[in-house]
Amino acid sequence: MRTISYTRATDVRSAVTAVSGDPGSSFLAGGTTEVDLLRLDVLRPNHLVDINRLPLAGIEDLPGGGLRIGALARMSEVAEARGVVERFPMLSEALLLGASAQLRNMASMGGNLMQRVRCSYYRDTASACNKRVPGSGCAALDGVNRGHAVLGTSEHCIATHPSDMAVALVALDAVVHVEGTHGARTLPIDDFFLLPGNTPEREHPLTPGELITAIEVPPTPMARRSHYLKVRDRESYEFALVSAAAALALEDGVIREVRLALGGVATKPWRARRAEELLAGRSADRETFARAAAEELAPADTRPLNAFKADLAQRTIVRALETAAAMGEAT
Repeated sequence: MRTISYTRATDVRSAVTAVSGDPGSSFLAGGTTEVDLLRLDVLRPNHLVDINRLPLAGIEDLPGGGLRIGALARMSEVAEARGVVERFPMLSEALLLGASAQLRNMASMGGNLMQRVRCSYYRDTASACNKRVPGSGCAALDGVNRGHAVLGTSEHCIATHPSDMAVALVALDAVVHVEGTHGARTLPIDDFFLLPGNTPEREHPLTPGELITAIEVPPTPMARRSHYLKVRDRESYEFALVSAAAALALEDGVIREVRLALGGVATKPWRARRAEELLAGRSADRETFARAAAEELAPADTRPLNAFKADLAQRTIVRALETAAAMGEAT
């Protein structure tokens, strides 16, 4: 049994200093994923810096209709916040569908962005996993990979990114605020998640000790008529086989603007830019939606056990867009 030391940070600067100065340290927020991985001996920090007392839990309305969400705001609080429910329903729906009520009450927004993959080979220390041990191989490539990714994969990793919330945030062009030893900076959320490529162990472009302080959601009027659709093996407490966050702005039945992101099918929350380009300026009908969905999934790299995801993703996209279009017509 390993000894792990523990301290409780009182301000952002001291937390950043503590972790950046010790490669064996890590931040501890809600712990809903991290504690599990500690128990499984997948993560092996020698020091935990508890950040739960830092003043990073606020939810603030911004001029123009945007939101600034503190990194330590709990998922349940954000899902029920009036500004989220009214202006960004896809985000509220994604949060509510992302975990059980008990987990939502503990899990933080920043921690959700930083959560590790649910790949069983990553969590099994006896299995080859390039995320856990770089260069060891990827047992999922020829293993049980029904739930694994078909987009954004590489020969080194096909693990699916697990977050629902992040899918909605990618569709909304959110910005992640971080602070490190060299000060504060911002990252567009689509750049915050890295494709596995040749370095699947590196999932974010953060430097050692950088701490997420807030998530900013810019004003997005069309998001008032948005929808998050999650398809899974069972109705509750289950990760997505496929999910879609969709919003449409229509004018006389023509798509003036569209936002679309996918979950459950890629190694990162997947902005469906191929589909968005095809949809813009077209009629909002099933045929158009289906054509765009097929274009988005055309590069899918499937395996026998997860090949169904390519077709399921297309049907999920169509259904999500039809739901969003019906909302748009109500304006």
